Amino acid sequence: MSPAAPNSNGTSLHDTGWTDQRVETLVGIMLRTGVLLAAAIVLIGGVLYLGQQHNAPRPDYQHFHGEPPAYTTVSGVLRGILNFDPRAVIMLGLLVLIATPVARVGMCIVGFFFERDRMYVAVSTIVLLILLYSLFLHK
Repeated sequence: MSPAAPNSNGTSLHDTGWTDQRVETLVGIMLRTGVLLAAAIVLIGGVLYLGQQHNAPRPDYQHFHGEPPAYTTVSGVLRGILNFDPRAVIMLGLLVLIATPVARVGMCIVGFFFERDRMYVAVSTIVLLILLYSLFLHK
């Protein structure tokens, strides 16, 4: 029996079950899950934030006040979560939202790899490297 010959259930031994339709379905599920998870995390953080801010002074919308430096790094956000800081929870939701399309590219690389589509694996890998560079190394 040659390696590409069909086995007893009629599929090839090299058939991994990865088709364009299956990859599209998995990517769609992952994108929906990522967006819904991010929205739920931001909602929880927002409710916690509003619950803690009942005696806060009126916000000053005439002047821009950026986020404190503690919320500008992933490690700072994680430290804030450990301290039950609602703003850190909101930032975690935003990080999940940003990570969702990056994970989509990673999922596409896996799908293209199992479909044995080398050109799309190469292109998607380049796209992933550019995304990771822009997120982590570019200042």
